[in-house]
Amino acid sequence: MKTEAPPGPRGGDGKPAEGRDGKGAEGRGKLAEARDGKAAGGKAAEARGSKAARRTRELSIKGIPISPGVAIGTVYDTAETPAAAPRRSIVASQVEAERARLNAAIAASRKQVSKLKARLAILPEEAQEELEPLLDAYSMMLGESRLIRGARKRIEAELLAAETAVDDEAGAIAAAILQARDDDKAGLRRRAGEVHEIARRLTRNLTQSGFRSFKDVPEGSILIAEELTPADAALLDPSRIAGVAAEEGGADGHTAIMLRALGIPSVLGLPGLSNALSRGDQAVLDGGAGTIVLRPGREALAAGREASVAYSKERTRLGKLRRLPAVTTDGEEMELQANLEIPAELPLIAQSGAQGVGLVRTEFLFMNRQGLPDEEAHYEAYRQIVEGTDGAGVTIRVLDWGGEKDMEALAEGIEPFHSGPNPALGLRGIRMLLRRPELLEVQFAAILRVATLGKVRVLLPMVTIPEEVRTAREIYDRVVKRVRRRGVALPEKLPPLGVMIETPGAALAADAIALEADFFAIGTNDLAMYTLAVDRAEVEVSHLYDPLHPAVLRLIQFATEAALRLRMPVSVCGEMAGNPRLVPLLMGLGLRSLSMNASAIPRVKQMVRALNVDDCARFARRVMEQSDPERIQELVMNFVPGEGRG
Repeated sequence: MKTEAPPGPRGGDGKPAEGRDGKGAEGRGKLAEARDGKAAGGKAAEARGSKAARRTRELSIKGIPISPGVAIGTVYDTAETPAAAPRRSIVASQVEAERARLNAAIAASRKQVSKLKARLAILPEEAQEELEPLLDAYSMMLGESRLIRGARKRIEAELLAAETAVDDEAGAIAAAILQARDDDKAGLRRRAGEVHEIARRLTRNLTQSGFRSFKDVPEGSILIAEELTPADAALLDPSRIAGVAAEEGGADGHTAIMLRALGIPSVLGLPGLSNALSRGDQAVLDGGAGTIVLRPGREALAAGREASVAYSKERTRLGKLRRLPAVTTDGEEMELQANLEIPAELPLIAQSGAQGVGLVRTEFLFMNRQGLPDEEAHYEAYRQIVEGTDGAGVTIRVLDWGGEKDMEALAEGIEPFHSGPNPALGLRGIRMLLRRPELLEVQFAAILRVATLGKVRVLLPMVTIPEEVRTAREIYDRVVKRVRRRGVALPEKLPPLGVMIETPGAALAADAIALEADFFAIGTNDLAMYTLAVDRAEVEVSHLYDPLHPAVLRLIQFATEAALRLRMPVSVCGEMAGNPRLVPLLMGLGLRSLSMNASAIPRVKQMVRALNVDDCARFARRVMEQSDPERIQELVMNFVPGEGRG
């Protein structure tokens, strides 16, 4: 298959760089002008010819795989005309007019979001459940949110036009979110994207710029865009569109989740895509490999058809795994659960065959709010999750927040609060909750109420000493009595209270903490970070982050054995759990419960069903004898299930 780089850069005027020379003769003498014009004309013609030639040859571009599947069809470019909104200042007498313009744009945006909600009924159920919470968040941001309040203040205090005020405030909020020292970078990007999307909608309404339409996309086309928003994705008809490709976007954004929910083969993050194609070009898009081949030749077409057949077979095979148990060849059962970031992920979790939710990150309840969520808000969110898992079991982690996470509701609802010079080592997780127990009490009350609807567990974040668990349990018992006095029915067996093991201190004190807790969940992401003193987001040291470092593995082993000695449930809920290559080692260390990204479950289950427990135990002993991380990596990568047995 031939490959070629995308066309060269464009100049500041938006024209191809090689085509700007024709203006260089202006202001010269006639003879020089004629000579230079002739030369420039020749160069421009040559450039146009070269560009035309490039657009007739096969071109392969690599991007980010989003939604698996292979699409072969004609491309349809749906470029959106940018909203004309240059920076603009106003005078004091125009403030009220600008405030009125902003209010009108807010009203129009709310109406548009309402129309999108009305469209939900005709989308697939999975897409409905993905988009509805997002549209609710949009509606909330179009209320008295930080974005709207900040834009109004900028109009008045800085004398800015409404669109400029919106853009500046959205930029400031998004920057603050992205700069937060939070291990969940995907969540930060999603939240920043939500702010930019509402700002974009307001700006288009302020400037009366139309929104793109997908009504005229021919059936069977591969949709091409510079960027696709979640609201755009909601307008797509999966029965008509063969695939989606865009220059911008990543694997963890709302648009990506939406495209996966719609089941449309998709690739995002394709550099130079729009400049490399012409409407009417044929293309082969592979959503699993993250590639698009424009103007494919005979060989590329054949490879695309072959990949399409292979994907269909793989999908059928993994689909069958959904209904099969995660049991080893010698009959040992593994519990494979999913981590949940936002309720919108519930459809993906259901499709994966997960045995419930092993980690609900409740921080989503505190995002983009003017005030703190009350007990009813917590209860409704938890009810949706518990009912969405059909009684399979849900572990709800109470708020894990510190000075490094940008949550407006908490910033307004908790005073005083000091992030300190090193927020990751400061007042965060259970430390912050014990300082402000009213937050913990509200979550406990809602969790207790929802426990009548299904199997629920409570998880405490960032515990380092047994005393923290004892204090939290005292608060828990106090809330139980309070809820019962209100006449609320509670289950006979109350939700167990567990602990996140995610610091070296907690792992080394696991035997003492186990006496106070009902279960352990080992968070390998933070455990590796704190053990190795490495922030994965810091480019200079990220290469040192290694969950297979002997120190990290020994801490996992120590915590696991402390739990097993007391016959207490223990699981892993970090990224290690979702890596099929690491499953033999984790099982060999005694772990029988893993919680991971929903998309990882089928392949992890496939690995589990090929393993023998005795083989895993022998393999784990061999790994734990090593002191060289590279040797451990080599052993893990070369492990073959069943190898060495007769």
